[in-house]
Amino acid sequence: MSAYQDQRVVVTGAGGGIGEALARRFAAEGATVVVNDLDPAKAAAVADGIGPRAIAVPGDASAVVERAREALGGTVDVYCANAGLASGGDAFADEGVWEAAWDVNVMAHVRAARALLPHWLERGSGRFVSTVSAAGLLTMIGAAPYSVTKHGALAFAEWLSLTYRHRGVEVHAICPQGVRTDMLTAAGSAGELVLAPTAIEPEAVADALFDGMEKGRFLILPHPEVADYYAARATEPDRWLTGMNHLQRKWEAR
Repeated sequence: MSAYQDQRVVVTGAGGGIGEALARRFAAEGATVVVNDLDPAKAAAVADGIGPRAIAVPGDASAVVERAREALGGTVDVYCANAGLASGGDAFADEGVWEAAWDVNVMAHVRAARALLPHWLERGSGRFVSTVSAAGLLTMIGAAPYSVTKHGALAFAEWLSLTYRHRGVEVHAICPQGVRTDMLTAAGSAGELVLAPTAIEPEAVADALFDGMEKGRFLILPHPEVADYYAARATEPDRWLTGMNHLQRKWEAR
């Protein structure tokens, strides 16, 4: 029997891409899944495609926990904070772009944790899955708001793990590079240069998560080479920055 049989799971941003793959995989493992997406039609289509183990609960990911809890009969066992905003732009991006990226990529996770933690800590168990992106470990050219807020999402996931792991709360941060989704398409020429060559299918991200959950890993790397890039960034920052600047100049010359 799967470890997730009869678990109650919420996946935000599940109207397609990684979120849909996660929702389908949890349901295949025997869980009941709330499919959340800002687009009601997308949420309904995914839930209908999964079948009786899925419930569409559309709306803003920042305010979904209570409605999801009601739909699941009062309890959430696993929360996948997957909804994200791929905001491009540089330091001069409009204030509204920065605010929206911060709200979706960081504060939605904080708000979910606020709603979930009291019950999880009381019963001594709960699982929080944060879809971060390799941009949270490294960075992404041409996308300052996205890169900065994904670093924030990783920092919050780390904080949750180090603060509550001894009280039964398990936390995982998924950090893929390119994934063949609408978000990759929206990344434009920067995505084509940096992400597309090694892009994987969303289902591979779900596979990596389930492997990582089984092994109790915090950091989930669907692209294993990201671990080497992350180590280089930490131990040889100037060399790493020079390499990234080379990519920046190559992108500017396209």
